[in-house]
Amino acid sequence: MRYHVIFNPNSGTALNLGLNHEALTTHFAKIHLDAHIDGGEDSLEQKIKRAAASDADAVLCAGGDGTFTAIARGLRGTDKPLGLLPLGTANLLARDLGIPLKFEQALASLAEPRTVEIDVGEVNDRLFLHKVVIGVIPAIAAAREKLRGQGSVASLRFLRYIYRRLADARRTAVAITSRDTIDRIERIHAIAVANNAYDEGWGKIFHRTSLTDGVLTLYILNRLTVADVLRLAAEMIAGRWQADDGIVIEKVRSVSLRTKRKRVAAMIDGEVEMLETPLKFRIRPKALRVLVPASAEFRPAGGEELADADRTSLGLALRAS
Repeated sequence: MRYHVIFNPNSGTALNLGLNHEALTTHFAKIHLDAHIDGGEDSLEQKIKRAAASDADAVLCAGGDGTFTAIARGLRGTDKPLGLLPLGTANLLARDLGIPLKFEQALASLAEPRTVEIDVGEVNDRLFLHKVVIGVIPAIAAAREKLRGQGSVASLRFLRYIYRRLADARRTAVAITSRDTIDRIERIHAIAVANNAYDEGWGKIFHRTSLTDGVLTLYILNRLTVADVLRLAAEMIAGRWQADDGIVIEKVRSVSLRTKRKRVAAMIDGEVEMLETPLKFRIRPKALRVLVPASAEFRPAGGEELADADRTSLGLALRAS
C-alpha cells in the first residue's frame, strides 16, 4: 500500500520523540513502507488538497486527534481510506480503533492494515469524530492551548483559571429538540454531544467500544463546580461515573441545541470554534473509511433501536436542583 503521509511535527508525541521530516522518512524506509511524507510549512488545508489529488492508496495522518479530524473533513467525497499514526497527546481515536500507541508498534501495524467503516457526527454540517462540548468547557480548553508549553508556572496559572472559571460560571439556558427525547429547556453548565457512547469500566476514560452503533449520546451537566469535576474524575477512573446524579445521559439520532446567543463557543474534537445557533447535530453511520491493524478487534454495528429508557432523562431529579 502506498501512503501519502500528512505529518504534524508540532504534535505532542512528535515533539517528545524529536521526530522531523527526515527522521520519519527514515523510519518508513527501514520497514519498507512506500510513503511520501508531506511535513512542510504549508497550511494543513494545502497538504490535504495534495493528499486528495495524489495517486496514493491511502492517506495517513501522522499527528493527533485534531489533525485527524481536520483531514477527515478535507477528504470527504474521496475514495481514499484514512490511516492514523498516533503522535498526539491523548490519541483517543487510536485507542478506540485498537491502534498501538507506541510509535514503533503503530508504524509496524501499517504494513498489513484492513479497512473498516466508522460513524461520523455532524454539527451544522461540520464533521466531528469524538464529541462537541458547549458551556464552560470551551473557555477552559482555549486557555489550556494559550498556555501550552510555557512551563510549570503556566500550569499553576491554568489551574487557578479553572478554579475561578468554574466558581464564577453561570448556567446557560439551552432548548433541546429531538425526535428521540423529551423537548425541553435545560439550564446547564455544559453539554457534550458524542459520536456513539463512552464506556464505563476501570480506567476507561473517554473510551468507546463501538464506533458503529449509529447514535449520538448527550451528556448533560446542569451543575459543574470544582467539587463536581473532582468527583466525576475519580468515578471515571473507578469505572462507575454513569450513575452519578450530576449527569444526564440520553441517546439520539439527531438533536438541535438552541441558546439565546446567535453564536456560541464549541469545543470540537479538542479544537475551539465559534458556531452559529441553533446547533444541529446528526449521526452519519459508517461514513468514514479508516485503516486499523489486521489484528485489531473491531465490533460491527449492533443495529439496536433506541430503547424507551434512552429517550428519556436518566437524571430527571437533577432538574429540580
